Amino acid sequence: MNLPVSLPAPPRARKDPKRIEQLGRVRVDDYAWMKDEAWQQVLRDPKALRADVREHLTAENAYTKALLAGTEALQAQLFDEMKGRIKQDDASVPVPDGPWEYAARYEMGAQHPRHVRAPRGGGPEELLLDEEAMAKGKAYFHVGAASHSPDHALYAWAADEQGSEYYTIRVKDLGSGQEIGAPIESAYGDFAFSPDSQWIFWIWRDENARPAKVFRRPARPSTEGGGEDVLVYEELDDGMFLGVGVASDDSCILIHVGNQETTELWLIPAADPTAEPVVAEPRRVGVKYELDHWTDRWVIRTNDDGAVDFKLSVSDAAVPSKATWRDWVMHRPGQYITGFAAYAGHLVRAERVEALDRLVVTTRHGEEHIVAFAEEAYALTLEDGYEYATTTSRFVYQSPTTPRQWFDYDLATRERTLRKTQEIPSGHDPARYIARRIFAPAQDGELVPITLLMLKDTPRDGSAPVMLYGYGAYGHAMEPSFSIRNLSLVDRGWIWAVAHIRGGSDKGWGWFLDGRKAKKPNSFNDFIASAEHLIAEGYATQGQIAAYGGSAGGMLMGAVANLRPDLWGAIIAAVPFVDVLNTMSDTSLPLTPPEWPEWGNPLEDAEAYDLIAGYSPYDQVSAQAYPPVLATGGLSDPRVTYWEPAKWVAKLREFSTGEAPMLLKINMEAGHGGASGRFDFLKEIALDYAFAVWAMERGWRAA
Repeated sequence: MNLPVSLPAPPRARKDPKRIEQLGRVRVDDYAWMKDEAWQQVLRDPKALRADVREHLTAENAYTKALLAGTEALQAQLFDEMKGRIKQDDASVPVPDGPWEYAARYEMGAQHPRHVRAPRGGGPEELLLDEEAMAKGKAYFHVGAASHSPDHALYAWAADEQGSEYYTIRVKDLGSGQEIGAPIESAYGDFAFSPDSQWIFWIWRDENARPAKVFRRPARPSTEGGGEDVLVYEELDDGMFLGVGVASDDSCILIHVGNQETTELWLIPAADPTAEPVVAEPRRVGVKYELDHWTDRWVIRTNDDGAVDFKLSVSDAAVPSKATWRDWVMHRPGQYITGFAAYAGHLVRAERVEALDRLVVTTRHGEEHIVAFAEEAYALTLEDGYEYATTTSRFVYQSPTTPRQWFDYDLATRERTLRKTQEIPSGHDPARYIARRIFAPAQDGELVPITLLMLKDTPRDGSAPVMLYGYGAYGHAMEPSFSIRNLSLVDRGWIWAVAHIRGGSDKGWGWFLDGRKAKKPNSFNDFIASAEHLIAEGYATQGQIAAYGGSAGGMLMGAVANLRPDLWGAIIAAVPFVDVLNTMSDTSLPLTPPEWPEWGNPLEDAEAYDLIAGYSPYDQVSAQAYPPVLATGGLSDPRVTYWEPAKWVAKLREFSTGEAPMLLKINMEAGHGGASGRFDFLKEIALDYAFAVWAMERGWRAA
């Protein structure tokens, strides 16, 4: 199929071969020039981008806009539909904490929320933070953590104005309404007040955008310029992430150190917040643990001693080292303990069995009961609260057909109180839809869950176009959740499908372990098997499946494009991690050392090099007919840098023997998450969906 002559020719990126020798192996990268060597500066100031790179990205954006000009009406329609399903003046369910209830609410038409509180039991509302006002005039604005101090006198928030994930933390005195102290710059988007409200613990990001140090500063500085920042903890291993928090019973401050396979916790007693941190259990490669203090004991969730799907241990020691752990909830293969929440008289643990969630409530005397639902596919999540001495826990229930429902659950009486149901202003009738859970046989006999959403009258004869979504990395499960976005395709007769492939933890932590490092190809094969099963079961037809994934799921898209281009009628790769070999060999990039446990280290391990080189989408592009591809990215993205999709599209365009177009859209004012406003983000989704409809209607074939 020839493109209309009125459309511009696609950009042809120049080739500037760069020879790379590594572990006795040689590769040549023709498009390495797209990486601006001053990328760290570009993260902080996108205007600093090298002129030739900017010119190329601008040309790519113009080409995509021109080629998809005929879909602009559809994009607008999709956007209006999605926006119409959002209650514009929405508000969260208030979360109680002592004398106050805290909430977030949106005004009509606002892209960002206002953070508010009101006296418990009723009274006038007080504005804490107005994100909408702060975002005005800014191309990008995102608030990470935002929280009040335990004494309710201060309010702090972390804001990113570039999409680079370098945050600035500010503190406001709620009595005077004035900011106090100097802003905390180059911060991670998280922080914690000490239980006595006297200190803020925060994380510093280095010049390579890695969280590297934990600092403490007075929450109420005694000097005009702000209190002195004191180094509390420094992580010398570039491969570790950092986090800060407070135990549920306020007994200590926690510093979390870890990567995908190893963790370590450091403790600071709340009674002495300036004390040196003490390690709970020193890190051991391959051992993960998290802990919380439950009144008179520690509860430890861990995979130690071969507990692949995790177990719970307890310790009565002041410092809960491994020697003091006692098994409490034993490991049961296939019954994956995903987390827990501690309350004064109860502990609630979350479990996942066969890609379905449930909650298990345990009293201090060891009595248990289960909270679960009967739908074929659903998601059940615990929500964080502020109060420890309470019998009320909050959870959110949803399914592909059921909008979110917020329940307050009495842990003692087992009574459920529905606090809120997600309102769909344009209307939603669950009875029009059907959600199914089917299982695809993988190459090795494993059964891959697939969640389907469709109209009840959608024929099962292969005539419906299918959007097949996948991720499969880092142990992140793809919850069968409700989406205001997916309905726009389903209402047009599409089938929305999610493949719960290995690399995620949908069927337990072993499901993740079977999709990482040397077993990474399982993720790609599972996704292909899912598509083939949909075809075999009459849900889909070869070439009428659009494949969709983002970030590590974008790597999945690149891999399945190389392996089975004939299956797909379109591929949408959002912020795709496709230049895997080069990225995992570049130690200056923020996520490279922390992600070696996930992918392997091709700088030191020849086996890892060969494995990655064998599936890295950019490296495996070859002379074959590819389906239409839309790749998107963000200029200030520190996770998947803009040059990954840019290089990939250039190489696809060079090698593809077919006529299907390769499109690139780079958001020049955002990072990994795309546009920051709740409505602006929908425009990017509308573009993705419109591209899928457009490509499918034109019927390009990769054969």
